[in-house]
Amino acid sequence: MKLQTRIFAGLLAGVIVGSVSRVPGAEALRAPLSALEPVGVAFIRLVTMVVVPLVIASLFVGVASLGDIRRLGRLGGKTLGWFLGTTLVGAVIGVAVALVGLHGEPLGVSERTGAALTAPATPTLAETLLNMVPQNPFASAAQTDLLPLIIAVCIFGAAATVISGDGRRSLLAFFTALNELCMVVIGWLMTLAPLAVFVLLASLVARLGLDVLQRLLEFAVVVVIALVAHVVVVLLPLLRVGARLGVAMFFRAVSDALLFAFSTASSNATLPVSMAAARNRLGVSNEIVSFVLPAGATINKNGSAIYKAVTAVFIAQLYGLSLDSGQVVAIVMMSTLAAFAGAGVPGSSLVTTLIVLNAIGLGPQAAAGIALVTSVDRPLDMCRSTVNTIGNLIGTTVIARSEGEALA
Repeated sequence: MKLQTRIFAGLLAGVIVGSVSRVPGAEALRAPLSALEPVGVAFIRLVTMVVVPLVIASLFVGVASLGDIRRLGRLGGKTLGWFLGTTLVGAVIGVAVALVGLHGEPLGVSERTGAALTAPATPTLAETLLNMVPQNPFASAAQTDLLPLIIAVCIFGAAATVISGDGRRSLLAFFTALNELCMVVIGWLMTLAPLAVFVLLASLVARLGLDVLQRLLEFAVVVVIALVAHVVVVLLPLLRVGARLGVAMFFRAVSDALLFAFSTASSNATLPVSMAAARNRLGVSNEIVSFVLPAGATINKNGSAIYKAVTAVFIAQLYGLSLDSGQVVAIVMMSTLAAFAGAGVPGSSLVTTLIVLNAIGLGPQAAAGIALVTSVDRPLDMCRSTVNTIGNLIGTTVIARSEGEALA
């Protein structure tokens, strides 16, 4: 049985058992469900364990793999500009759509911690900017203070592009192996996801009732709307204006890559298909394809940034946390950076979403919200992986056109 099927089965079983516990005469079932709840919380803690090594390894490999920045010059600048710009805009769209589309009273999920949830003190703009400057990356890692850690990794990754060949290859080999190690651990943890989803949802429904399912459906719909809005409002106009290609022609040329991305929910697995489509049917040169698309599969994830932004707003509302302007900005920034730090494999967004939750003070209390998101993560992962692939392919054509190439 596929993982997504087992997770869905865990969701259904949790809802059924939790609902039964609310039937008059079955109240005795609630105590065992509450006793099992730490099993689900332990799963979230194990997932959190992978955050720091995954961020360090995947982001370092992504930046260092860009090649010698001095040699790449114009092409590297355009590629990084595309990645950063479209991902940042995607995060903005995700927050905007979530704030408009998600409504409802808090579900009381903070009760699971035994303490009331309080919003973190909002720092001033100067404090926010100063806190972004890395001072001790090891301390930042130990405290899960990920924004300065991410910036430090980017600096060291950029420095790796200009050192000698052997040294750079050794560093890349080490961090690539570490990244692969994180993927193995994530794979192991995902096998526990069905049980964790069952336990957390059963206890949550037992305590709060079936209202939680309506909120979950609203969340999934808002994620899809935000993803579609980003493609229609941002990416397709850039395709028409920047690459001067027809929308229908583009989708015919890359349809196999998009279907592959949707079915596998993996940007990395889709990479060979995307490269073939860009070279053979869009007419992009091998030089640009071999640089932009591999880098994009590693660090350019528009769909993931949108998903993380919507998820942060959704979980904040579950806790009744009112987001001020500073926290909204933090969600946008951290969704963008966390998308860069993610890996192009199923399940990795669950890990990096915790980066965003930490930024607004929800990390330690987010187990119930993350459990809800996990239960519908696979179909949403398929959608956002497709948007990631669309963004990478359109970026490749726009950059190729800006370099004077004649596209098909």
